[in-house]
Amino acid sequence: MTPSTILLADDDDAIRTVLHKALIRAGYDVRMTSNVTTLWKWASAGEGDLIVTDVVMPDGNAFDLLPRIQKIRPNLPVIVMSAQNTVLTAIKAAERGAYEYLPKPFDLEDLIQAVTRALHPAQTGAPLQNRLTGEENLPLIGRSAPMQEVYRILARLMATDLTVMITGESGTGKELVARALHDYGKRRHGPFVPVNMAAIPRDLIESELFGHEKGAFTGATQRSTGRFEQAHGGTLFLDEIGDMPLEAQTRLLRVLQEGEYRSVGGRHSVKAEVRIIAATNQPLEKLIKQGNFREDLFFRLNVVPVGLPPLRARREDIPDLVHHFLTQVTEDNQSPKVIEQSALDALMDYVWPGNVRELENLIRRLSVIYADDMITGVMVRKELERNGENQDAASGPADLETAVTAHLERYFESYAGQLPPAGLYDRLLRDIERPLIIKCLQATKGNQVKASQLLGLNRNTLRKKLRVLEIATDTGDFSI
Repeated sequence: MTPSTILLADDDDAIRTVLHKALIRAGYDVRMTSNVTTLWKWASAGEGDLIVTDVVMPDGNAFDLLPRIQKIRPNLPVIVMSAQNTVLTAIKAAERGAYEYLPKPFDLEDLIQAVTRALHPAQTGAPLQNRLTGEENLPLIGRSAPMQEVYRILARLMATDLTVMITGESGTGKELVARALHDYGKRRHGPFVPVNMAAIPRDLIESELFGHEKGAFTGATQRSTGRFEQAHGGTLFLDEIGDMPLEAQTRLLRVLQEGEYRSVGGRHSVKAEVRIIAATNQPLEKLIKQGNFREDLFFRLNVVPVGLPPLRARREDIPDLVHHFLTQVTEDNQSPKVIEQSALDALMDYVWPGNVRELENLIRRLSVIYADDMITGVMVRKELERNGENQDAASGPADLETAVTAHLERYFESYAGQLPPAGLYDRLLRDIERPLIIKCLQATKGNQVKASQLLGLNRNTLRKKLRVLEIATDTGDFSI
């Protein structure tokens, strides 16, 4: 059987060589080029069974080439690679007809699997599909592997009307994801109506969701529209769905099953023409076992689960997020700010219990309360220490075992029942071990002998850990 021919385009010689060798080892014929012009020449001449291409090359952009390829060779699959790793890149790739999008850097095994899927679609599933409109300014930022997986899921959901359940800790950006699904989806021309279930009094939830008629209850002096009616033709975002009372869950389940609802005091049913996106920071499976959440409603809402990683699981995204927030501050007519490397290092070392929201608030606070144009490591450490004091005051005392157990529970819950990525032991050990050592150094004012005794470690072992965990000791200023 003749092997398939892959047209490979990337202007980086080293990357091109590595990918070429990997594809050859996998049994494919490969033709390589460093530019868009040659790639178009080959594709338009009918050559190749699959294209693997970078986006940005010296003579053009592969995104501009994809529609032309689609027009003359609609069955030729294209896999797009890009170092411009935002959700918009994934959406653009899907909108322009790419079969798959691979964010750089990626594992060679991921490439081989994508090639296999593209060349055998009947066995491995459909390509990316979605629509793209609106501004190119989605605030979902990050090149980490967990965020890239989120982007892939979102790109596949854009052209669907499926019900979505978004899970993740507070501050991870659940409403941003819901808005992205709406703004770039089939219902983008309709309204986006968010409802925070935790903020509505229990006895008003049904009226809030479904509306009420005049005289339906004491105080109902006029007819009121509910959120389902307000979201007609668009998206209804039910945030903190785990806080919905059981009686309201029953009513919502009936709406999802029958596709229609009645207002409180109403006589006629109304078609529920909305897309439902729900979100929670609570483990719904645990609530189901406790009898506080209906299992049948969970399955109705959890058609497509999207789990958002906590910021501590995607620390490499922090510099991009910081620069994004600094740009926002500048757009708010404040003086431009820059951040020094020691400040970024301190931010990377912090555990971020409040996730992206906490980071955004910190950057805005640093930009406002300090007149300097440069945000320094000293400033960051001072504000992070204040954050820690506030959190300690809010959470109250807790022993170490309780704190560690809570950290582990939050970590596993953030993956919504899915297994976390490989390397779990080292990742969690760093999350716990590094701040523990720093706290001991702070308590002993930098005395490593006393700190090693406090930790129960050999002095040389502590020295090795300080080096491996990159804990600076020369300044005497230790920051988590």
